[in-house]
Formats: sequence, structure tokens, C-alpha cells
Amino acid sequence: MANEKRQPNVLFIMADQFRGDWMSCVGGPAKTPNLDAIASEGIVFTQCSTCAPLCVPARIGLFSGKYAHTTGAWDNQQFILSPDANIWSKQLRDLGYATSLFGKTHIHGGSGDFIAREPMLHAYGFDTVDEITGPHACCKSRTYMTERWAEKGLLEPFKKDLKERGKTPFAKPSPLPLEEYYDVYVGNCGIDYLKNYEGDKPWFCHVSFGGPHEPWDVPEPYASMYKEEDMPAPLPAMKNANPERPQGETDFRMHKPQIHCTPDKAPEIRANYSGNCTLIDEMIGKIVDVIKARGEWENTVVLFTSDHGEMNGDQEFVNKRTFLDGALNIPLVIRTPETITKGGMKTDALVSLIDVGPTLIELCGGEIDYPQCGKSLCGVIDGSCEKPRDYVLSELSGEIMYMDEDWKVLVNNKGEIYMLFDRKNDREEQFNLAASEEARETENVLRAKIMKAIAENIIIPSTTVQTATAITK
Repeated sequence: MANEKRQPNVLFIMADQFRGDWMSCVGGPAKTPNLDAIASEGIVFTQCSTCAPLCVPARIGLFSGKYAHTTGAWDNQQFILSPDANIWSKQLRDLGYATSLFGKTHIHGGSGDFIAREPMLHAYGFDTVDEITGPHACCKSRTYMTERWAEKGLLEPFKKDLKERGKTPFAKPSPLPLEEYYDVYVGNCGIDYLKNYEGDKPWFCHVSFGGPHEPWDVPEPYASMYKEEDMPAPLPAMKNANPERPQGETDFRMHKPQIHCTPDKAPEIRANYSGNCTLIDEMIGKIVDVIKARGEWENTVVLFTSDHGEMNGDQEFVNKRTFLDGALNIPLVIRTPETITKGGMKTDALVSLIDVGPTLIELCGGEIDYPQCGKSLCGVIDGSCEKPRDYVLSELSGEIMYMDEDWKVLVNNKGEIYMLFDRKNDREEQFNLAASEEARETENVLRAKIMKAIAENIIIPSTTVQTATAITK
């Protein structure tokens, strides 16, 4: 029929370790004009949380729609998402899409021969694949990108540079030339694919950048694009109402020397990090230009998000593995053909990374047809559902975070509350109320809410067998 609505094309963009508060469209220090332009035609979810503040459990949660207490992926061990698992990316083919993936997935092990494992990505639902690993894993992985580096004599200098800088928080430009840097490589893969795609199916293109993940090595001119003195000051370390409170993973992370970051060091890495965010933004802009040149921009959905954030010196440490907002809060920008005329919307509704899959599938004309915990956000986008969630969960290393509009509570792997923040009066998480006399009644109420939330998000084991299985070789 001439008036039949066409399925939209979909550009699904991910970055790795991209903080939710770092884009310029939400007042962040990094200039992100292309993401800002997408947001001006869409909606920004300012209170999106990761389902796990670490790569593997977050990404397995993204694709499976299940939390670590179901998948078993509690940490960055060598987990593999079973090709037989129920995941939304498989449904895209059934919906008639030509699917492609360029960049990082981190759902079938962090290192190894990724070229040989390409059939696994086809089993996940992606027709065309050029996968990379994270910056550190590039030293022990075979990908088309590292093969290219080796041919150009760049791989060994890259390895030497990473070994020398280790994981100590300091920034300096990568030895890779800009045109070979991993975020440029990934962006160019997406550009080349879309320039040359001639199929008659709608396309679903997943571009997944490896940055702005540390080691803060963005090349010039981005390395010196931002001045340290222009960076926002990091949040100081929190105070505790009860110094004798229980301890947890966040305490362990705070006191590890290799990730401790003094306030005088934070501006250096924040400036480099901002440069990497701008580099990624510019690659996104080039991809959008290709879509516009194809004449398909009006009928293209764009979704941008990240697996988790980066502390960037807040609370005097870097990296992730904590439920504090710097690592928990992630960007979520959604632009659809329907939001173009009413764009520039923002919402503080509580949403989660695991909501991405159901949202994309609904935008593509389908519906998730297996048990999972994600919720479509299309109701928020069209205005029919202001708040799809009363709370969000996040899990890591046997720990659980529960957050609603009023409270954020962290429970250690012994079942003890070790951090508690009043979100109405302490959004910067500067005063930990855990184990204090004044919070005793609140903690009791929150324990009951956490138990209820976990019960609501348990998937029957028979539906999740082999969702995450440890790699043995």
C-alpha cells in the first residue's frame, strides 16, 4: 500500500565508560554538538542507570534483559553469552532487518581470536560484523583492527605504551595516529557500511565505540583540546554518619592504590576524557552525514547509550565497579521519526540499560517474546507513560543496588546495607547514612523493598539456561 508506514532504519550507538553527565546537552564539560543535535530531535533520559557498573555483566544484561542474579555474570570473568540464549538482537532478523555490528560487544569473552569467533556474532543476530575489544584487551586479541595495526607496525608500540602507563591514572596521547585510533576505526566501519549498503531491507547498524574507556589516551588534536583548569572539580570523598558501618565493594575500590585519584590529578584525566568524548561525537556526526546523504535521516531511529560510567576522580578514585553516580549513571538519547518535530525533550524518569532492547524492538515494529526484565520506553517517548519504573536495580560482585526517587541503597554480598543516600537532599552522595541511628527505620523499609524488587525480577531458570556460561578454554 502506498500509505503503508515503512519500518525505520536504526542506528544503535554505544560508547564504553561514557558518563551520563558529560554531554554538553545536559551541561557536561565535553563539547558534543552532534549528540546535542540528535537530542534536539529526540528525548534525553537524564536518570538512566546501568544494570551493572562493569562491562561484561552490563552488556550481558543489555542483550539478555536479565540481571546478574539470573545470568550468573556477576563480574568480568570470561563469560560467554550463549548463542542459544533468548536475546532481542535475534528478533531483528525476524522483523526483516539487515543487521550489522561494528565495535565492541564484550559478551563472549574479553580477549582471544575474535575473527575465528565471528560465527558466534552471526548467531547473536548480526549479519555483518567487524568486532574489536577494549583498549587493554587489544594486546591479547586478534581482530581485523589489530591485524591492520600489525601490518602497519603499530601493534607493538601500542602494547609497549599500555605496559608503560599501566593503570595508574595519568593521561597522554596514544602512539596510534588519529586515523588508526580504535574509535576512529569503529566509526569508519559504520560509515563504510552505510555508504555501500544497497539491500532492500531496512538496516539496523550497531556502532559500539571502545572509548572513552581509560587509559585516557586520546590522540591529538583531542588530547590538548580541553584545558585542565576548565574541568569541573571532582566530588570529594563522602563522609559517613557511622564510621563503624559495614564495608563493601565500593570501599575496597576506594582504597586500591592503582585507582586512587587525588583531586590535583583529576583535571588531567578529565580533560583527556572530554577530548575522547568529542572525538566519538565527531565520528557520530560523520555517520549521521552519511545517513542524510542516503536520504534516510527522516526515517531513522537513533539510540545512544553506554554500558556504564567512569568515576573520573569523583570520591577520589577512577574507573567503575561502584554504584556511585559517576559509574552508575549513563547517557540515553533516543531520536525517532516521530520525535523530530517535538524534540529537545528531557525526562528524569528512572530507567535502565536493560530497557534498551524492548524499546528498540518496539520501535522496529515488534515485541519481546520471551521472559526478561526490561521495559519498553516507547510510552515515555510518546507521552503515554511518564514513569515506567518505580525503582532501578544494579548488581555486581554479589552486591545489589536499589534506587528509587528518594533513596539509593547499596547492599554488600553479606546482605548488609553499607551505603545509603538521601537522593532528595544529597544528590552528590556526600553523606552516607548507612548504619546510623537516624536511618534505622528507613533501612528496614528499604530491605523489604529490595526483597520485593528481587522477587519481581527473577526469571524462571528453565528460560535462562546457558544465558551466561564460564569459558573454560
